[in-house]
Amino acid sequence: MLSLFEIAASLLALSAFFGWLNFVFIKLPHTIGLLAMALVASMLLLAAEKLWPALGVTDTVQAAIGQIDFYATVMEGMLAFLLFAGALHVDYDFLKDQKWVIGIMATFGVVLSTLIVGSGFWYLSGLFGMQIPFAWALVFGALISPTDPVAVLSLLKSINLPHSLEAKIAGESLFNDGVGVVIFTILLAVAIGTSFENGGIDFIEVGQLFFVEAIGGAVLGLVTGWIAYRAMSHMDEYTLEILISLGVVAATYAIALRLHLSGPIAVVVAGLLVGNRGVRVGMSENTRKHLFAFWELIDEILNSVLFLLIGLEVLVLALDPSTGWLVLSSIPLVLASRFISVFTPIAFLSRWLPFTKGAVPVLTWGGIRGGISVALALSLPDNEYKAIILSATYGVVLFSIFVQGLTVRALINRTVDPTLL
Repeated sequence: MLSLFEIAASLLALSAFFGWLNFVFIKLPHTIGLLAMALVASMLLLAAEKLWPALGVTDTVQAAIGQIDFYATVMEGMLAFLLFAGALHVDYDFLKDQKWVIGIMATFGVVLSTLIVGSGFWYLSGLFGMQIPFAWALVFGALISPTDPVAVLSLLKSINLPHSLEAKIAGESLFNDGVGVVIFTILLAVAIGTSFENGGIDFIEVGQLFFVEAIGGAVLGLVTGWIAYRAMSHMDEYTLEILISLGVVAATYAIALRLHLSGPIAVVVAGLLVGNRGVRVGMSENTRKHLFAFWELIDEILNSVLFLLIGLEVLVLALDPSTGWLVLSSIPLVLASRFISVFTPIAFLSRWLPFTKGAVPVLTWGGIRGGISVALALSLPDNEYKAIILSATYGVVLFSIFVQGLTVRALINRTVDPTLL
């Protein structure tokens, strides 16, 4: 059995090697290239196990990957730092201008998408002879509906968009994952039959839980972000200020988990505060340059390892081939729900707010799913529905990253006014 250090060293070394191969030969976007090579390597290892079982190489790799708790690694480790790094670079003024669109899409849009996907998945599962309960179909809807901020922000680095449209995509992805996790937690409790207090589902209590987690997380992020930038404003020592930013991320997320608040929303708010107010008031230009460079490096390293892990997890997942038609049908279902959850708020708000031409198709196709959906699916308790949900989740995520991620630039060029780019 490999030690934790040996596993971490192997992942970093593989990320570096695959990154070099991709940059020199394959030339895909960095994270997509890593995911592609990790999937190919996983397939080759599984094939080698079938052809030459005596080698034992695949067993060793599977044992190492099996030691990694993907959910804990992503949701209780990487995510805090990735979200902070992403929020740090987002211009708050642009977000403020788009606050109504972002707020409605990140809340109402996620709820609407959850209901559409859940209902459609329940119907499709029955159509293909593997009927799952409606409550579990809604759980799938909740975990697949939020766009993945890690994948989306990685995508935005490689494409050129009008500022207003970029703010909508980035802002929604930063906040809707926190909302999505809260909805997922509530629906999972319903699906496994957990009562809230009196043996039934108290919708007032559900609403209170949602409010406390989401708003409480935002308040926590405001407090810790304010403490961080006030501390930074009393010094001009970039190494210590970077250490403060690291401490704030870790402490904010840990406190949120302990208090049952939304950790993702908390670190996003803290990152926005430090990256905007903190930069203007509490940092010299030298500190700003070093701080942003440090977090860009953290973002790149963790992104690389995360997408590598998504590909390697295939080695230990119990994916059911019999779910193939359901998985394929889930892809257009998720896309249709994304279109409706984007079109509805934009159609409503367009009476008062201007929207960039092509906003609906770009927001629909640019809604990438990624590691958070996979982590939530892997966190489900073992039962007869988990393999079905996990297979559908992986199918949607891989389509989203490869097909949508590689073609969204072409869509932007066709639908967005080129004078705005």
